[in-house]
Amino acid sequence: MSLLPRVHGGPDALGVPLHDFSTNSNACGPCPAAWQQVQSADATHYPDAGYHALRERLAARHGVAPERVVLAGSASEFIFRFTAWAWREGLRHARLPRHAYGDYAQAAQAWGLALTTHDDAAEPAWPASAPPFLAWACEPASPLGDDLPGDAVFQGAALAVLDRAYEPLRLSGASGLSADCLAHTWQLYSPNKALGLTGVRGAYALAPVGAEPAVGTLQALCPSWPLGAHGVALLQAWCEPAVHDWLAESLPRLRAWKARQQALCHHLGWLVQPSQANFFCVQPTPAHAARLPGLREQGIKLRDATSFGLPGWWRMGVLPPAAQQALAQALS
Repeated sequence: MSLLPRVHGGPDALGVPLHDFSTNSNACGPCPAAWQQVQSADATHYPDAGYHALRERLAARHGVAPERVVLAGSASEFIFRFTAWAWREGLRHARLPRHAYGDYAQAAQAWGLALTTHDDAAEPAWPASAPPFLAWACEPASPLGDDLPGDAVFQGAALAVLDRAYEPLRLSGASGLSADCLAHTWQLYSPNKALGLTGVRGAYALAPVGAEPAVGTLQALCPSWPLGAHGVALLQAWCEPAVHDWLAESLPRLRAWKARQQALCHHLGWLVQPSQANFFCVQPTPAHAARLPGLREQGIKLRDATSFGLPGWWRMGVLPPAAQQALAQALS
């Protein structure tokens, strides 16, 4: 089987870019309180293999029973494990956003699930005769930072998962999903982006009410200790009010930086897609587009959106004014 190529932003063979527009991490980070907890983590011992205290804290944060919390080594690890479980449950089709994080399709292809996209369907909901399918969605979505049009994206799904990686970094808009839809949807959280600590891997999901038996099955499919001490510290910090106070204070700064960065892109003659999050897509002029890959040698990196199904477009994370000025000077 020829698997889809994996393309990511961030560090590469040249190391960490000086001005990294290619990731969606919170440029105000790292969150000091979370970073302190991660640095203080006791890595000399195994974590509790059952993660009892952590699951209780996450459950309390969301107002759910601990039995509904599934821990994961990362969002990507959960995507692959959940897809494996869907295959075990007899699903042979996956429905994805047309433009989305590549691991949804990568996991589906690895397990032999046939792929369709949300806007391949002629009607908002698949017909009753359609085979059962696993549905993925993200809101705000990457790479475009847009919101879902409504509950129809999950209608007819045997299993539905909402990736909420960027909800904490929402700068405008509101979810297009109803409370009833969310109650029947698996919700996946990976707070390392919001806290500016993407090098610390750790995530969790909330199962729908009544899906507690499936939580046990997903845990059985997981190797022991999916989270190390630093991942545990990250998710524990995520439950602290001071960390969310810091996050709330970072959002106005990100909004201001985003407006300035979008104005710069307009000034350069680039097309700019609207976005609700701390990133957006641009279509540079042909002359600039030819030069963007070469900027990596100057410490500046953008994310080519071709792997998202958007050839000719680039995704840009919002960075501080100094980085924006460096980009403008490099292209002048």
